[in-house]
Amino acid sequence: MESSAWHPGKLLALSGSYWQTCTLHGGVKLDIFTTIGEGNFTAGEIAKKIGAPLRSLSMLLDALCAMELLKKEEEKEQEDDNIKGERQNKAAKEDQQEKWRYSNTQVSLTFLSKHSPQYIGFMIMHHHHLVESWSRLDESVMTGKPIRTRASFEEEEKRESFLMGMFNIAMQTAPGLVPTVDLSGRKSLLDLGGGPGTYAIHFCLHNPELTAVVFDLPTTRPFAEKTIERFGQQNRITFKDGNFLTDQIKGKYDAVWISHILHGDSPSECEQTIKKAAAALEPGGMIIVHDFILNNKKDAPLFPALFSLNMLLATGGGQAYSEQEIMNMLKNAGCNNIFRTPYKGPMESGLVIGTI
Repeated sequence: MESSAWHPGKLLALSGSYWQTCTLHGGVKLDIFTTIGEGNFTAGEIAKKIGAPLRSLSMLLDALCAMELLKKEEEKEQEDDNIKGERQNKAAKEDQQEKWRYSNTQVSLTFLSKHSPQYIGFMIMHHHHLVESWSRLDESVMTGKPIRTRASFEEEEKRESFLMGMFNIAMQTAPGLVPTVDLSGRKSLLDLGGGPGTYAIHFCLHNPELTAVVFDLPTTRPFAEKTIERFGQQNRITFKDGNFLTDQIKGKYDAVWISHILHGDSPSECEQTIKKAAAALEPGGMIIVHDFILNNKKDAPLFPALFSLNMLLATGGGQAYSEQEIMNMLKNAGCNNIFRTPYKGPMESGLVIGTI
């Protein structure tokens, strides 16, 4: 028997699982969780706040309750007879639905409300923007060509969701990852394609003697500078405009951080990027690659295997790479002492390090 024990029910559940995905996306896009916040509202009150019809919104709210992302409770009886009478009179005049009040669960309040510093809605909206292309996966497989453009080159709304989504994920990952990388004695870090600069920030917070440069496209600058300032690191972290595929990297550094960059490019482009990174290092400098890493058979883990398809849909040559492929890229760039660290992050991300 196959270990996954596939059967028709399980296959159909998987096939229809996007219904829950789209329900979550709808709740985040309509800002339902932020609107409710720490409150307790009827469907009519929420409908009025967001300008939606009561009938359709009630369906969405109830589905989110069924997914255990909202709670639905009957309005409590009042002890005072006068108040109780007023409430009953009001209920008699209003739709029966108004007896029920909706509130956030602790999970939705923590991760799905914009009032929370742990909000991950930007990444959820990035996933929402990918749905249409994933529905056309067969076309991309048959043509070998992408269906959509890369999010970093998209219009402002999609680019913001992508960049701030990267910030969401990095904020969850960096605190556990950064202490596993020994940068003691190193003074300068290049965060190549660093987006909002989240990892550069956390590396600097963890290493008081370190300064950093975030190198990325000019369109990324406003997000990066805003984030750097938010953490009070503007005196230690600077932003440089550039495209690492086409531009030269100026300056010399003790370490180069390459996080979730390689999967967007073809093998030859990755080789070029790592060689540029190596050329920007001082003697003894370190290249640290962080990515979704496949095993050397390239048939596991699951998320990197699926992520390869996501890159097929968006790029001309991007894919998830195996541990050995990344090590070979570092070796070809002149690195030695190449190794994979024990770190294992969310969605099977890992670290491969080499020194010049």
